Amino acid sequence: MGRFSKIIKSETPRYVAEAKPAAEPVPGPELLIEAVSTKPESAERRRAEKPQSKKNQEKALEKSIYLHGRLLDEIDLSQLEGLDEDAMRKSVNVVVRDLGRKEGLNLNRSQFDDLVSGIIDEMTGLGPLENLLKDESVTDILINTHNQVYVERGGELELSKIRFADEKHLLRIINRIVAAVGRRVDESQPLTDARLLDGSRVNVAIAPIAVDGALVSIRKFSKKPFTLDKLVEFGAVPDAVAQFLWAACKARVTILISGGTGSGKTTLLNAMSQSISHKERLITIEDAAELQLQQPHVARMETRPPNIEGKGEIRQRELVKNALRMRPDRLILGEVRGEEAFDMLQAMNTGHEGSMSTLHANTPRDAITRLEQMVAMGDLKITPEAIAGQIASAIGIIVQAQRLSDGQRKITSVSEITGMEGTVIQMQEIFNYTRTGSGPNHEVIGEFRATGIRPNCLPEIVTRNIPLPEGLFEPKVLPVGKAFEKTIKERTG
Repeated sequence: MGRFSKIIKSETPRYVAEAKPAAEPVPGPELLIEAVSTKPESAERRRAEKPQSKKNQEKALEKSIYLHGRLLDEIDLSQLEGLDEDAMRKSVNVVVRDLGRKEGLNLNRSQFDDLVSGIIDEMTGLGPLENLLKDESVTDILINTHNQVYVERGGELELSKIRFADEKHLLRIINRIVAAVGRRVDESQPLTDARLLDGSRVNVAIAPIAVDGALVSIRKFSKKPFTLDKLVEFGAVPDAVAQFLWAACKARVTILISGGTGSGKTTLLNAMSQSISHKERLITIEDAAELQLQQPHVARMETRPPNIEGKGEIRQRELVKNALRMRPDRLILGEVRGEEAFDMLQAMNTGHEGSMSTLHANTPRDAITRLEQMVAMGDLKITPEAIAGQIASAIGIIVQAQRLSDGQRKITSVSEITGMEGTVIQMQEIFNYTRTGSGPNHEVIGEFRATGIRPNCLPEIVTRNIPLPEGLFEPKVLPVGKAFEKTIKERTG
């Protein structure tokens, strides 16, 4: 066995005495390949393939987990940790080939490689989830107990063939995810947020909160962060609106991004942040770190849940207060959702212009209402008029993102807060998206328009010599799609 002999625990394999009875059926190679294939399947291929019966899928998955368990008995995993992927694969090949021979599996080279990849995923990765994480067309992975996994492709949900052997198998993968970021999930703390190594966001709920079995939601993020130019190409926002947002962010206008779940708030925040100068110090505060900022001077902080004794919790509010002592130029909150809203507004009003955050709301006006309610959650002795005044002076622009019924994501409104009239916060809409009809396949048809209102922040943009297209704010329908060969950065500097 060469080098691999050092990580085999004994010269005489224990699996010889533990082999399954000959009478027990052994799934064929095609079932094993279905269970451990690592190549993302296209939609056309999935439709063309004849679906296997649920019973056969269960047998295939059980066989893969069985071989994984046998490998754990024969291999000292602590010796594998120092190996790179190629060396680990060569080492596992030796034992898998021996196991396959004893189990009577006649696999060709391609099938054998697929089996080894699947078992390595089970040993060191996230098992059945590895295929979906490698598939760039998948944006969301939604696990509803061990035998039902949905994925989102192109804004639409579909049932995946991926399954887990049983609830224990799923819980083992969950614990591997949360332990990697120093968190835990058990009966005493059945809810938790975590993240994968690539920044993808993970939410977990287990029993007794989850009645039928563990529930996992994974929001994947692109390995290459989206830019405003990419959003323009996808039709999510017109080039003119994207250039205005770029200019406003660069001119240190405080921006709040509002929208529902999956509407693209974080993606938009990442894209807009690329206009920030590399000379500025940014501090990000999140429940689970997921922002992908491209600046060199970024200090990242995330909240900490309580320990097993219920102590040691660090909330966003404490992080915001501490961030103010860290000499930030801008504060960026991944999402404001509670009493930390007051501290965020205080920071925006005390020399940290250009800060950004996201929150959940259906419209820009609802976003203001939610901010007022979140400040009130702090049980501070502040009048509603004072809270409204803080919001009016702190927030400059509210960008509304929306996920339409056909899965498209659009920037549906760009509104500016202009001040107070009595006790009411005044707003004016600069750009909007209006639905005008439906296509033959029920896709949403609409148009972006400039309302004709010139924003109050325009002088600040002009004095910083940031160019904007002529006639940008004239009332008209705005063209969609890529309009220039140069990027927004190249055009604005």
